[in-house]
Amino acid sequence: MSIIKPFRALRPQKDLAKQVSCVPYDVCSRGELHALVENNPHSFLRVTRAEVDLPMEVHSENQAVFDLAKQNLQHLIDKKILELETEPAFYVYRLSTETHTQTGIVACCFLGEYENGLIKKHEKVRPDKVKDRTRHIITLRAQTGLIFLAFRGTQKIQDLITEATNGKSLYDFSAQNVRHTIWKVSQIENLRSAFAQIPALYVADGHHRIEAAHHTREILRKENPNHTGAEDYNFVVAGIFPETDLQILPYNRVVKDLNGLSEAKFLQRLNENFIVAETKNPQPESRGEFCMYLNEKWYKLRFNMDSSRASNLIDSLDTSVLQNYILQPILGVEDERTDKRIDFVGGARGTRELEKLVDSKKAKVAFSMFPTTVEDLFSVSDAGEIMPPKSTWFEPKLRDGLLIHLI
Repeated sequence: MSIIKPFRALRPQKDLAKQVSCVPYDVCSRGELHALVENNPHSFLRVTRAEVDLPMEVHSENQAVFDLAKQNLQHLIDKKILELETEPAFYVYRLSTETHTQTGIVACCFLGEYENGLIKKHEKVRPDKVKDRTRHIITLRAQTGLIFLAFRGTQKIQDLITEATNGKSLYDFSAQNVRHTIWKVSQIENLRSAFAQIPALYVADGHHRIEAAHHTREILRKENPNHTGAEDYNFVVAGIFPETDLQILPYNRVVKDLNGLSEAKFLQRLNENFIVAETKNPQPESRGEFCMYLNEKWYKLRFNMDSSRASNLIDSLDTSVLQNYILQPILGVEDERTDKRIDFVGGARGTRELEKLVDSKKAKVAFSMFPTTVEDLFSVSDAGEIMPPKSTWFEPKLRDGLLIHLI
């Protein structure tokens, strides 16, 4: 079963929601922060990334950053820009673009289910990022952004979501070409019982946040001699979406050099395991196919081995094929997580960004990927396996600062 719990959201006044809300904390560099908060004193980035208000020489790991985040959050509360709901509730959150719509539930999920494998993960986490968000949660006593979870939907839950969206919305605004609409659901029992029939939830995005919430739970429970399991720190706030609504975009790669090979030798090496042909199409059309940009030309690479012969599920993924047959043996990229010669370009930025990076000589070669599927994610998670790094890019992104969970 999946345990969900209503919560008293700390949330912005309706007419300030767009101004307060912000992109997730980890999708922008420090250099981009100033442009995002410029002329907006209420931006929630001043809470999630408080270093924006400090000199550049102050490192993001400095305790002053976390103390300022707490101060900035309290300022938003004191000025009644953020207000605490009087009653626990669930929320329905819809994100819409010109071509895509997804609608899910915002609720608190029990971290004991994450600990026991009923909230399933598919990525490794970096200890430094987990430590950062753990300190953030503990200092602020708040979870400031939503974990993004997926589930295999049911007609009952779909009907309850539809019913909620027939009412008056709390928020309805557009930001960065995405429309964000949120409804409050005060009748909680139907949703709670419907999710009790869902066998598992899956982390789509937010592995570091949920791991940080779990670490926070361990720290605070050890500090609490009267721990019962019902405390707010036992739960993590999440946006939970049916898999049929989700959209995964490709997570493309660029490499800075050819590992000492000439272009001719590089292409010759590719022919050992791929059918290589020039193409005008910069996007692969199916699994097992890649598009490569090199010296102002696009090439189609078709893997010439049957993926069903892969030794396991992970090896059959396109991200694994690229790593195991091109990046590691030919280009010398041993570990995608640590090698400074490789970089990743989220699919939302498109293949033009790949061309730009190669044409400007910031990279030598780029690879355009076919998107990983939600079913791939579920299969890997169900098997208790870990996907290669940067296998999924979910779009559109949930906004921070709209529904905050105080602990």
